[in-house]
Amino acid sequence: MTINEKQDEIIEDFDLFDDQLDKTQYIIDIGKKLPPMPAQFQTDENLIRGCQSKVWLHAEMRGDTVHFEADSEPTAQISKGLVSLLIRILSDEKAEDIANANLYFIDRIGLSTLVTSRRAGGLASMIQQMKQFSAAHIGTNQAAERSTI
Repeated sequence: MTINEKQDEIIEDFDLFDDQLDKTQYIIDIGKKLPPMPAQFQTDENLIRGCQSKVWLHAEMRGDTVHFEADSEPTAQISKGLVSLLIRILSDEKAEDIANANLYFIDRIGLSTLVTSRRAGGLASMIQQMKQFSAAHIGTNQAAERSTI
């Protein structure tokens, strides 16, 4: 699936809910399904700055795609759900596609009305960190391939 197809799927999922409380609970439930991040990646370097809670995001290149893992402190259920949504959309995609992604699902599912302004700032920091890592690795594989020829 493309990034946009994944976003469209999430929009369809959220369209099933009329109530904001149900949408918030769904975000929490998504976060509960996120596999735990290995403790070795829960470092200050992977801490997302700007989040009201502790949320860690680890990124690594796997072939020509970027793989993301994340976790949060146990009390940060909504933040964990938000990063889970981003991972669902962006993980295992090409760096260039992530760096250039228009994450329109945020407005379409009404996240701005579901989360506090501090959580919205944390969400923006998550996106920024994912895009910055990806932008820094655009063309990495092509350069490595050229150097081995």
